[in-house]
Amino acid sequence: MTVRAAWLLTGPPNGQTRTDTRLAPLGTMAPDGELTTRDGVIAGGAPLMATGAGAMQVQLGVGRALVQGTTAQGAYPVAVTVPETLTVTDGDAQNPRIDSVVLRVRDGLFDPTAPGQTTVSVELLTGTPAPSPTEPTLPPATLRVWSITVPAGASAGTGGINWTNALADRRRFTSSYGGIIPRGWGTSFAGTYDGQYRDVDGTLERWNASAARWETYRPPLAVETSTAGFSVGSGYTLNTYTARRNVAAGICSFLVEVTRKGAQLDVPAAGNINDEVIGTLPTGWRPAIDAELSVSDGFGEGAARLSNAGVITLRTWSGNGALKNDRNLRTSGTFILG
Repeated sequence: MTVRAAWLLTGPPNGQTRTDTRLAPLGTMAPDGELTTRDGVIAGGAPLMATGAGAMQVQLGVGRALVQGTTAQGAYPVAVTVPETLTVTDGDAQNPRIDSVVLRVRDGLFDPTAPGQTTVSVELLTGTPAPSPTEPTLPPATLRVWSITVPAGASAGTGGINWTNALADRRRFTSSYGGIIPRGWGTSFAGTYDGQYRDVDGTLERWNASAARWETYRPPLAVETSTAGFSVGSGYTLNTYTARRNVAAGICSFLVEVTRKGAQLDVPAAGNINDEVIGTLPTGWRPAIDAELSVSDGFGEGAARLSNAGVITLRTWSGNGALKNDRNLRTSGTFILG
């Protein structure tokens, strides 16, 4: 057999074989209700990939999936172990149509249209030709994985189907209970329990059951605080230093206050002064690139450069002002961690 199912009376001797059990995805899968399961494809490699195999033929590759029947039936784990080739019926003379490649389970114990049958297969459901065709309605216990637009008049004699444009990926994915639902076709589905996760184009989303919506997941902020390690510059004493950083987010902020000691420094009208090193931030608390800071002592203010080595250098001060002894200079900043 090239299409296998678990929990279905199939295979010699009229029962589930050990190989069926090994290949089919088993275990508790993502719920869709109290007794139903989110059906879909099991991610890994390129499962159930469809490709053109001829002018009017499509091939479905190997892969695994889960097919949900009625609530009473439950879900059927399915594995396609050898690529399956299907032939598309010639196009309608006037209108296009949409066909669907599906995995279909026929379980006569629950399906009155399939009495005595216990089979699983890859099938091609033929749509209805129309000026604006729609995908065919699915029978019970059927999972759509691809759709094919069949142009009017398409046949092997007219060149067949342009497979580059005709195939529409309808593989939606599922996972085990508690797993993250991978990105696939149809991301508008609602979650089924509080705390369910899904991946949407690389963004992790969490289902908020009380608000009935998907929300971007943000991990708790791991904020660290530091009050030590600041190296004060010559001619200054340290009053206060505190810093906070979130390494995961790559953000750091700090506040420092120092007291100037030594002779008064008179500032010319232009405000230029010789560089004064106020101090140096500790390793791990420094910016990725140089930044500009404002410095004030309550009487005047200036500009300082914070280098990526953590050095804070005062470079200008209020024109015709002065840096006086025993005045407190304060500066702060927020930056991307280096």
